[in-house]
Amino acid sequence: MSTQLSNERTTRVTNGGMVDMKLEVVVVPVSDVDRAKRFYGSLGWRLDADFAFDNGFRVVQLTPPGSGCSVQFGTNITSAPPGSAQGLYLVISDIETAREALAARGVAISELFHAETPGAQFQPKGTSGRVSGPAPDHASYRTFATFSDPDGNSWLLQEIKTRLPGRGLTSMDVATLIPLLREAEERHGAYQATAPKHHWSGWYAAYIVSRERGKTPEESVKDAALYMADARR
Repeated sequence: MSTQLSNERTTRVTNGGMVDMKLEVVVVPVSDVDRAKRFYGSLGWRLDADFAFDNGFRVVQLTPPGSGCSVQFGTNITSAPPGSAQGLYLVISDIETAREALAARGVAISELFHAETPGAQFQPKGTSGRVSGPAPDHASYRTFATFSDPDGNSWLLQEIKTRLPGRGLTSMDVATLIPLLREAEERHGAYQATAPKHHWSGWYAAYIVSRERGKTPEESVKDAALYMADARR
């Protein structure tokens, strides 16, 4: 085995010999593909693919902003009844801002609530166990809001400001992160020459997050510079 192949294999294997398994796509059963495409597109989700084939198979894929997992729907994809996907999580760090943004896009979204009874967030609207308003002190994992697509597939917004120990901040593996760090280093070198004194970590973090969200290197440089300008205020 060559050194290159050995290194590539090593980046895919975690402690204990387990191979990385990343959840890439969730299938959402819908009755009208074009209607679903318009709905999820109206949320600001990125359209990744829309492929139709002569045998009637069609697949549409969209990705929520900042998500490492996408959704797919189409024809001849699943036998699950339309609307049967329930309680799909969308995690955000500021649920009030996220809710306002979705409402501004015309989404019928619930008010904020927290679960007084464990599991109440998964119960239908109007049942007991839900308390109106955010959790006390906006405790992570405890504040929710819900909305549904035109078929009734339900989505659950959950606010997480601080993650539990052991949860990574990125879904990227080592092989993906290395060239991205090198790219960030090169771009930061050009920025650093004319920028006020700063620590590289903030710039790198903002740049990498921007690139992971699908922006170009040029756009990511601007995002990182804006982040650093805000941090200096």
